[in-house]
Amino acid sequence: MRVKILARAAFAATAILAGSHAQAVREYKAVALAADGERIVAIESADTGAAGRKAHAVVVVRDASSGKILHEYDPCRHCAYDRPSWSPDGRSVAFIASEQGSAAIYVAANGKTRALATVKGVANSARWSPDGKQVALLATVGATKETGATAAGARLVGEVGAREDAQRIATVPAAGGALKLLSPDDTFIYEYDWAPDGKGFVATGAKGNGDNNWWVAKLAYVDAGSGALRVIATPTTQLNMPRVSPDGRTVAYIGGLMSDFGAVGGDLYTVPLAGGEPKNITPGFKGSFNGLAWRQGGIVATALMGDKMTALAVDGASGATTTLWSAAVTASAADGRLSFSADGTKAAAAVEDFTHAPRIVAGRLPQLDPITHDNDAAPAQVSVQNVSWSNEGFNVQGWLVGPLLPVAGKKYPMIVQVHGGPSSAVTPRYIGPAETGNPLVRELVGAGYFVFMPNPRGSFGQGQEFTRANRRDFGGGDLRDILAGVDAAAQVAPVDTTRLGLMGHSYGGFMTMWGVTHSQRFKAAVAGAGIANWISYYGQNGIDQWMVPFFGATMYDDPAIYRQLSPIDSIKVAKTPTLVYVGERDVETPAAQSMEFWHALKALNVPTALVIYEDEGHGIRKPAHQQDLRRRTLEWFNRYLQ
Repeated sequence: MRVKILARAAFAATAILAGSHAQAVREYKAVALAADGERIVAIESADTGAAGRKAHAVVVVRDASSGKILHEYDPCRHCAYDRPSWSPDGRSVAFIASEQGSAAIYVAANGKTRALATVKGVANSARWSPDGKQVALLATVGATKETGATAAGARLVGEVGAREDAQRIATVPAAGGALKLLSPDDTFIYEYDWAPDGKGFVATGAKGNGDNNWWVAKLAYVDAGSGALRVIATPTTQLNMPRVSPDGRTVAYIGGLMSDFGAVGGDLYTVPLAGGEPKNITPGFKGSFNGLAWRQGGIVATALMGDKMTALAVDGASGATTTLWSAAVTASAADGRLSFSADGTKAAAAVEDFTHAPRIVAGRLPQLDPITHDNDAAPAQVSVQNVSWSNEGFNVQGWLVGPLLPVAGKKYPMIVQVHGGPSSAVTPRYIGPAETGNPLVRELVGAGYFVFMPNPRGSFGQGQEFTRANRRDFGGGDLRDILAGVDAAAQVAPVDTTRLGLMGHSYGGFMTMWGVTHSQRFKAAVAGAGIANWISYYGQNGIDQWMVPFFGATMYDDPAIYRQLSPIDSIKVAKTPTLVYVGERDVETPAAQSMEFWHALKALNVPTALVIYEDEGHGIRKPAHQQDLRRRTLEWFNRYLQ
């Protein structure tokens, strides 16, 4: 068998086997552009689709014009690497390598790496000081779990809540030396950035449990010398990406109604670094900001606007916007969706869409051109249509994927896949031949299904009014939007509306449970990590703070609305065969919720099955479990829809 080896030695293990059913797909993560716009660093791997094996990634430096690989860094062959950061002079990159129980921070330059410090615990988000003499990071010493509520939770034994992990800002000299923990040990820091004078940091943080309290985080300043924390503002919204203006006077951040840390969407706010009342400088903006940076001349930002990812210049005083670039793609970078040069005129990102595999694009705005071509031969696996419809005064959008060449005259069953959140959105991601290319949708389409992915009210992409439109109405207007979207999809594709399936994970799992208890249109369903009973859920989950902005009060203060929106209260309506699954150690949607729904269906003689994946958290991460879930999902839909 002939073997074609990929470009350089670090990728030798990810060869493309000629004649194999799966072509290797190169993945690009955490793209960062140097300040002068001349070089790019990213975390790269090549997925051959090998069963049960996750591709190892390395840190790669490329020329920003040609895409030529200049250096590769892989100091820990069994570690996972966190997003790299350029030094101010563009000569070095800093990044964190993590393995079980520890993390090391490295600096790399001219083909060589050196370790600066090690953390016994977990760490992330390396950032250089403005003078290049220090590297900061977020460190959790003695961590009991991976950072974030989607990670598998620590087992709840002994006295629960007696000790909480504290993620703190730390610094280490770039020349080498001792790691210094700075921010207070009673505060969990979620995000941070250096102030331009290097004397401190702007950060988001909250006291107490880090998984639970992001929704009530405050904006703070942390002194780089003493570690003292001063509250700048206490916003009434969730906040992300705090950044200080070049003159050191103003903090900008993204604020809005958000259901998950890491799923960013909102308006742009500014507030004096000295403290004050935040001001929304983009009220009424018809999109959801998801990235920002101060650059020469003002703010550059990214936003999801309808079906397009957009780069904009934003006036820091008036909020006036000018579009710099726009495309119907999913874009990602180390900070936000695009990485910008120091003067804001150049940008870089990894982009993809449903039929085009990931590639790095870069250039002078508004022209961003592909500089990598590793995936140029990766084939389109599906057809795709952008579907728009109107419902109850809202303009709604979604994506419909199906067979490349539908058989003339044939009607196909359709699966409706509801996204999580609810504050989120489906954007175009490559459906490819390997494990990272959305294999579930690929396999569903290959088995003869259309898959419909709607963005109903409550989603990002159309401004805060649209995102807030499902507050205290989970499963109401958003389900009606989805059902209207099903009809719209059937008008543009050969879909058999008598053979509809419903599936989703997290909020999508709740919507699946809600859908089968409030509609008879779906003939099979798969509910992942769902919520059956908001009353019991309130006391079981590890993130109860997230519900208050959406329900308007705690469950203890307004139990009626929690009960009203609980699928379990309408369980006797359910007739749809439903497969239920969840991670054993899910902090966000505990397994008890899936068990409660499954138990009720069994009691009512509705066909059902429950799978609890050992040691998994909110996301099913282990390759063997992912493959098992895909197999079960496909078999379930085939049983009832084919």
